[in-house]
Amino acid sequence: MGRTLQPGQWLHYHRTFTPPAGEGGRVLLHFGAVDYACAVEVNGRLAGGHRGGYWPFTLDVTDLLRPQGRNTLWVAVQDPTGTGTQARGKQTLRPGGMFYPAQSGIWQTVWLERVPENYIDTLTVTPDYDAQTVTVKVHTSKPGGAANLWAVVRAGGVTIAEDWGSDEADRDGEVTLNIAEEHFFPWSPDSPFLYDLTVGTTQGEEEGFDTVHSYFALRKWECKEDAKGIRRFFLNGRPILLNGLLDQGYWPDGLYTPPSDAAVEHELHTVRELGFNLLRKHAKIEPERWYYHCDKLGIIVWQDMVNGGGAYPMWYVTYLTNALQPLMRRAPDGKLLWGVSGPGQRPQPGGVRPGAGRHGSRAGSAPLHRVLGAVQRGVGAVRCAESHRDPPRPRPVPSGGRGQRLVRPGRGRCAFHPQLLLSAPHPPEHAHGGPQRVRRHCMAHARP
Repeated sequence: MGRTLQPGQWLHYHRTFTPPAGEGGRVLLHFGAVDYACAVEVNGRLAGGHRGGYWPFTLDVTDLLRPQGRNTLWVAVQDPTGTGTQARGKQTLRPGGMFYPAQSGIWQTVWLERVPENYIDTLTVTPDYDAQTVTVKVHTSKPGGAANLWAVVRAGGVTIAEDWGSDEADRDGEVTLNIAEEHFFPWSPDSPFLYDLTVGTTQGEEEGFDTVHSYFALRKWECKEDAKGIRRFFLNGRPILLNGLLDQGYWPDGLYTPPSDAAVEHELHTVRELGFNLLRKHAKIEPERWYYHCDKLGIIVWQDMVNGGGAYPMWYVTYLTNALQPLMRRAPDGKLLWGVSGPGQRPQPGGVRPGAGRHGSRAGSAPLHRVLGAVQRGVGAVRCAESHRDPPRPRPVPSGGRGQRLVRPGRGRCAFHPQLLLSAPHPPEHAHGGPQRVRRHCMAHARP
């Protein structure tokens, strides 16, 4: 587009497409992420909408498709950036200092997928390092669709475990598989072993079965005292030195969007070649495939919560925080600063609380996601919190070819449902413009 989308303005995408090959079933339209609020039309009819610039969403467009001929897709986007309270990370309309140019619109892959009538809607994978098991849970689109669910685990292409779920399951099915000792390969940065996982349904005719491929790893994070009484991180029962970088996730030409999947791989390979085993993903959630590359290469990820809220008091967020750090080192219990830090900002004694949770389904995520009294203006205080289990691992999405973005002619206003749209805020004063990415059928790889 060549300029920054301002609050109250619309960004339009318009293109034609052909549905995925095949007949029957449902056709799903997947969006990796759209920043921030969008409404989607297929063949001039509203398919749905979404708010949130970092999360994927899916629309069932089956009933909106034309049986013959050309289909049209139109996506309209608004982004309030700093004039709203939504999560936005380091995006700003006035770049400078530690804040960067805002990006808006479709910034992750968009693709179409034809699935059976009864398809696997969600997949949750929970490995247990101590028990040497993996539990697979699915939610299907049809009642009774998860009955006799099956799952297979492979290591290096060899089947090492398989089992079936209950024949009484409804839409939610579950299978637990045991990993034999001879096939127990814990994940670590030096040995990032990933198990292949295949899950499938068995209800209806064979041509109506759905199959999903994913992966998982086995590992265990703890924070405990070593033999000398020093509190350390432990991975798989052994102390580990976490040696990493702060990763902002910005690219010179695409901002949030990398130029290609190969560029992502090259960057992460370089991180490993330089001797680092950790990345702190700062104020951004990456495309799912980025986490897959980290899992595969042995990179541990500390995932930030993406900040939002109102305008930030920079004297407090940056300068005062840095000035207080030397005092904190001299007063580890924090008592001298209790009156300064204010409500929700009391330092936590001991630095880090133990987190002995078992590994979840993302093999490259941080053992703890911790916030020490972070203030979100307009939202309130966030107190110290930590997660003992990694978030669910969504299946990785292949990268596709770039799409095309055009302004749709002949439309002076939008006919979308008001709840899908943003109210037009007052533009900020002195706002500066700035420079501006599953299985099957990839439709577009759009870049802002």
